[in-house]
Amino acid sequence: MKDFKKKMNNEFNQQKANGAPSPEQEAPEAVVVDDINSTPAEDEMAQEQVAEAADAELSAEQKLEKEKEELAAQVEKEKKEYMFLMAEFDNFRKRTLREKSELIKNAAESVFKGLLPVVDDMERALKASENSEDADSIRQGMELIYKKLKKFMEQNGVKEMDPENKDFDADNHEAITAVPVPDESMKGKIIDTVEKGYTINGKVLRHAKVVVGQ
Repeated sequence: MKDFKKKMNNEFNQQKANGAPSPEQEAPEAVVVDDINSTPAEDEMAQEQVAEAADAELSAEQKLEKEKEELAAQVEKEKKEYMFLMAEFDNFRKRTLREKSELIKNAAESVFKGLLPVVDDMERALKASENSEDADSIRQGMELIYKKLKKFMEQNGVKEMDPENKDFDADNHEAITAVPVPDESMKGKIIDTVEKGYTINGKVLRHAKVVVGQ
């Protein structure tokens, strides 16, 4: 053991004499290799990633632009369809009004055309009554004309109301007066008709003017 220590002391002294650094002295700083600098392969990979990101961003913008164009085209299409429908509706409205006007005109024409024979009969009856003193024959002629007129009216949907002894109905009748009645069952019923009422195709053409019991 003593020999080993002696040998170590001799080697230390020899190193000190030769100028060798002692273990307590700091070792010189190691040369640091800059590993931040990338290789050409890494640079190329980074450039590819940047290009892919740019392409992805460009693709998103192109997609939005395409969607915008498609929406604009759809709006324009719907606008044209709306304008077309409005024009069609306006034409339909005008055509309907024209047809309705023509229908009313033709209906009036048909009615008056049917009344002309009655007018002719009335004129002939008046002319015949000028030289006739027979009241009965004149009356018979007037009755024939009246029946002919009533028939023509019924053919065109005009019918006479028959409200006698029926309950008063404000939708069909017009009460011009009320009279007391001895029988309770006659209260609210039509006692007399002052002016006849008429319907056309089930709709009131003229209300009947009546006397109502109370």
